[in-house]
Amino acid sequence: MSVTTTSDRNLLKTIPGLLISGFFLWYTFRGISFNQILALRAVHPAWVLGVLGFTLAGYTLRCVRWSQMMPRAQRSLRAHFLVCARVLMTSLAANNILPLRIGDVMRIFTYAGDLGASPSIILSTVILEKLLDIFVLVLMFVATVGRVATPHLRFIADISLAISAIGLLVLLVAARSLQAPIQRLFTRLPVNPKLTKIEHWITLALDATGRLGVIGSLLLLFQTAIIWTCEGMIFASAIFLLGMPVDRIGPWLAVSFANLSYLIPSSPGAIGPFELAVKSIRIHNHRPLFVEIEELPTELP
Repeated sequence: MSVTTTSDRNLLKTIPGLLISGFFLWYTFRGISFNQILALRAVHPAWVLGVLGFTLAGYTLRCVRWSQMMPRAQRSLRAHFLVCARVLMTSLAANNILPLRIGDVMRIFTYAGDLGASPSIILSTVILEKLLDIFVLVLMFVATVGRVATPHLRFIADISLAISAIGLLVLLVAARSLQAPIQRLFTRLPVNPKLTKIEHWITLALDATGRLGVIGSLLLLFQTAIIWTCEGMIFASAIFLLGMPVDRIGPWLAVSFANLSYLIPSSPGAIGPFELAVKSIRIHNHRPLFVEIEELPTELP
């Protein structure tokens, strides 16, 4: 196959993605005029450093965490970190501009050769990564939701926290010893494609955790807590930058609510679930976040 033919085929593959991205970028900013954006003013400009600093710290630690999950093979620590960081940041960028969290799929299949690992191994690390994120986010949500949540929502949050805590504890402490019993259990069950997939995913998650050991897994959990603390501080820094009047739990409720919605496979940047979450968040005197945004100061006092 000629180089020209390959280039044309790659271009044809790229165009649909660009069109989808362009549509959803338009969808995101529809109804927002450029003049409205220019009218915003930084009430406390020093908090720009907070936004930039916590963003850098959070994403750097995400790269460190995933590089620890991935087998290093024969690469040096530096080379291993650089390739993992490149692949992870590319996948996160794709998640924000392409639908159905395509970035995670790209990480598993497209970059398997770059990572020197099979797609099944990469998938096991993605599963473990999501379990860690969900546990910390649900814990943050339960701790901050307070009077904002209805009894029904509070009950669901508590149940979710209990399930995720038990599942994560099992993974951290008994990953290796559980692999054989899990396989025997599924062997006794009726043959079913869905059950086979569930068994495969559970086995992959157990295998990923088993390779790390208890201490390595606990380190990942600690890193995850710091990652989402940085994410909360990004929210807080942006709020302080724009002079929004919020209470102490506002940024932490916002980061947990919004990012739990983002974990749902959806349109680019979680458009839809994210908007619903942000519209539902009440961060100051139980007022919706969108109301607070609309009343931001447009000029310095």
